[in-house]
Amino acid sequence: MIGLSKTKNHLLMLLYTLILGIIVGGIIWAFLRVMKFGIDFIWHFLPSQISFPFYTLCVCTAGGLVIGLWKKKFGDYPEELPLVLGRVKKTSRYPYHNLFTNLVSALLPLLIGASIGPEAGLTGIIAGLCTWVGDKLKHYHQELEELTAIGLSATLGTIFRSPMFGFMEPIESDHDATLPKASKIVWYLTAILSSFGIFILLNQLTGVSYHVDTLPFQGVEPIIYLYAIPLVLIGILAGMSYFLFRKITFMLASKLKKLTILRGLAGGLLLGISGTFLPLTMFSGEQQMEEVIKSAESIGIVMLLVLAMVRLLLTNICIDSGLKGGHFFPEIFCGISIGYAMGLWFGVDMVFCSAIVTAALIGHTLKKPLATVLLLMIFFPPRLIPIMLFAAAAAKLIPTPRFLLKPKA
Repeated sequence: MIGLSKTKNHLLMLLYTLILGIIVGGIIWAFLRVMKFGIDFIWHFLPSQISFPFYTLCVCTAGGLVIGLWKKKFGDYPEELPLVLGRVKKTSRYPYHNLFTNLVSALLPLLIGASIGPEAGLTGIIAGLCTWVGDKLKHYHQELEELTAIGLSATLGTIFRSPMFGFMEPIESDHDATLPKASKIVWYLTAILSSFGIFILLNQLTGVSYHVDTLPFQGVEPIIYLYAIPLVLIGILAGMSYFLFRKITFMLASKLKKLTILRGLAGGLLLGISGTFLPLTMFSGEQQMEEVIKSAESIGIVMLLVLAMVRLLLTNICIDSGLKGGHFFPEIFCGISIGYAMGLWFGVDMVFCSAIVTAALIGHTLKKPLATVLLLMIFFPPRLIPIMLFAAAAAKLIPTPRFLLKPKA
C-alpha cells in the first residue's frame, strides 16, 4: 500500500509539472507576442507615420520618465535574475502579491528599446505564479513547494530556446553542479520540455518564428586552435569590463537611490542618445546580432569593438537606472561583436573566434561553464562545444579583481 501511494504521488506530481510547463510556455509566448506588438507599433508603425529626426531620443526619454513614475508609485521591480534565483533557492518561494506590477515593470523597458533581455521580468512573474499555485494545492501534495524552482527552470529553458540550459543554470553553483534526485529530474524535464513544446506549437499555429539560425562553421586547421589562448583572454577582459561598468553605474545610481523618477529619466535619456548614434546598441541584441554577422566587414573592427563596449555599459546603465531586465542576450551580442572583430584582425574564421570570446565572456560573468555552453548552443554548432567549454572553464578560473566588484547591497 505504501508503495502504491508513493507511486500515485509521483504520477500526480508528474501531471502537475506537465500542466505547469504548458502554462509557463503559454505565458512566455503571450508576453513575447505583446512585447513584439508593442515594439512594432512604437518603432516601425509610428515612425512610418511621423517624420521626426529626434524620434528615438524623445521616445526613450519619455519612456524613462514613465518608468520612473511607475516605479515611484509601485516599487523597483522586476528583480534581477540572480536575486530571483537566490530567493527561490533559499526559501522555495517568491512573492505573488504584485504580479501585475511585475508584468508592467518588465514590459515597459523592453518596449522603449532598453538594452536588456526579457528573462529577469519573466522569471519573477512565473516564480510568483508558481508559488501561488503551490500554496493553493499544497494541501494535496507536500512536494508542491518544488513547483517554483521547476517553473523557473522551464522559464529559462523556453526563453533561451535551450531546454538543458534551463535545467542546468539553476543547479550549477560557482563550485560544482549538484543534480537533484532521479524523480525530481523527471519533474524538471517534464516541465521544461512541455513548456518549450507548447511555445513552439503556439509559434507554428500563429506563423511566428523565434528561430535562431546556428552560425555556419566549416572547421579550421589544428594550428588555428592556438588562437584560443588570446581569444579567451580577450573574452575575460570583456567580462571584467562588464563588472567595471556595473560597479560604476551601481555607485552612480546609489547616489540617486531616492530619486527614482530622475534615475529613470536619466536612463531613458542615455538610452536615447546611444540609440540615436548607435542603433545596434538598443533592444536585447538578439535581432541586432544578425546585422553584425551579415555586415561585420563593412562595420569594421573598430566599430564592432565600440558597439560591444557601449552595449556592455548601456546594459548596466539601463538596469541600475530602473530600466531593468536580463543581461544574457546583450552579453552574447557583445561577445559575438568582439569575436567577429578579432576574426577580422587575426584573419581567422570569425565564427570560431566569436564562439571562444563569447564563451569566455559569459563564462567569466556567470561562473557556470556547463550552463554557458548550453546557452550558447542556440548560436554555435555542436562541433565547437569542446573549445567553448575550455573557454568558459578557463574564464571561470580567472578571478575577477575585487576592486571591479560592486559593493554588496
